[in-house]
Amino acid sequence: MILMPEPDATALARRAEIVSALRRIVPGEGVVDSETGLRAYECDALTAYRQMPMVAVLPSTTAQVAAVLSYCHENNIKVVPRGAGTSLSGGALPLADGVLLAMGKFNRVVEIDEANRCAVVQPGVTNLGISQAVKHLGLYYAPDPSSQIACTIGGNVAENSGGVHCLKYGLTTNNVLGVEIVTLEGEIIRLGGKHYDGPGYDLLGVVVGSEGMLGVVTEVTVRLLPIPPIARAVMIGFPSVEAAGDCVAAVIAAGIIPGGMEIMDKPAIAAAEAFVQAGYPLDVEALLIVELDGNEAEVDHLAAAVERIARAHGAVSVRTSASEEERLLFWAGRKAAFPAVGRLSPDYLCMDGTIPRKRIGEVLNRMKTMENEFGLRVANVFHAGDGNLHPLIMYDANIPGQLQAAEDFGAAILRLCVQMGGVLTGEHGVGIEKRDLMPEMFTQADMDQQQRLKCAFDDAGLLNPGKVFPMLCRCAELNRTHVHGDALRFPEIERF
Repeated sequence: MILMPEPDATALARRAEIVSALRRIVPGEGVVDSETGLRAYECDALTAYRQMPMVAVLPSTTAQVAAVLSYCHENNIKVVPRGAGTSLSGGALPLADGVLLAMGKFNRVVEIDEANRCAVVQPGVTNLGISQAVKHLGLYYAPDPSSQIACTIGGNVAENSGGVHCLKYGLTTNNVLGVEIVTLEGEIIRLGGKHYDGPGYDLLGVVVGSEGMLGVVTEVTVRLLPIPPIARAVMIGFPSVEAAGDCVAAVIAAGIIPGGMEIMDKPAIAAAEAFVQAGYPLDVEALLIVELDGNEAEVDHLAAAVERIARAHGAVSVRTSASEEERLLFWAGRKAAFPAVGRLSPDYLCMDGTIPRKRIGEVLNRMKTMENEFGLRVANVFHAGDGNLHPLIMYDANIPGQLQAAEDFGAAILRLCVQMGGVLTGEHGVGIEKRDLMPEMFTQADMDQQQRLKCAFDDAGLLNPGKVFPMLCRCAELNRTHVHGDALRFPEIERF
């Protein structure tokens, strides 16, 4: 634990002034400034770091959000937006000298437009809550992160979240039609809408995945899809991860685009089966779950084709769900894999990188070698169809040096992803976790251009500062002071 010096009288007076001003904007219980209350916001799901914010504010209207941001802009106060706090990259990590803008009260479904197959929702509505709200109409919202019961659509927009069905139906960016966003200056603007396209620059595409660095989303218009008539999951066991990866590539090469394709390796299979008892085979090295949806004749044909391809690639077991309950059970194990691995180790880091499908086996074998190098175990769960890896690096924070080893291991995996022709993130975002690795993927010119876009929305650098970019920047000149190594790893933040 790193002890920070006690704030001086000037800092205390400034904090009191800020708290008082925020209480005038958001009265009642909308401002949290007690140490006990702020503890609830000190970290997100990347729990290796924690930091209490200076103050948290919980607005309930767009006008309040605009007023808070305008006040912070005028008074040079940093702001970190926060949804449900399920970010796995430190994207919602607070700052000790900043305001935490918690959007949990924005939790209403504003409109369901069945004719246009879309819904207008506030950012605090959970991902699963959208589908539940429209299920009676035979519709649903396709992106489905494993945390969909808790994660909110605002956070999904910030991180461009995916899920097990993103292979066929796309990421958040493919399913969001419009947003209402408040700029740092307090301006309320709308990007996109119920229409599929519009004139001008694609600023909606810029905002989705911007990690709360360009503005605060207060309303989201999402695309709804009809629930497929039939969906079946095919559970396939393989004697090696390479065989499973080759099967994935062969299925796609055959022109079959499943609703989802997920792989778990042996440690993840054992953990998930013990946790959920989904009927997973425990004598295989890799388990591939392939979901096929559509009309009955189509699904029957595709399921048979997938089985033939799997057998040709050495599958030792194939089992197709015989009911909707069994299909959901197959997926329950996969979606519970993260908490299940928590039973194997006191702590773990969930990484997020993407590689070409054909390199899956090669990358997982390299990870096995890295286990010996770093002295830590890994359980692998990933979206095989689009090559999005989620290695779970197990460690014990109570053992000196293991957290650092886990972080170094994670960085090595992400560098490997880039070397294999992939990218640093598939759906979790950059946050602070991958910030210092950005030069592995982007040139200085690349990052300069991204920074110019950030500056166009936030020239003072007050919105979610310290995230994504691994260097300090002054927008007016784009002069940079480069900081290497761990120098930007928030020295004021406690590490668990």
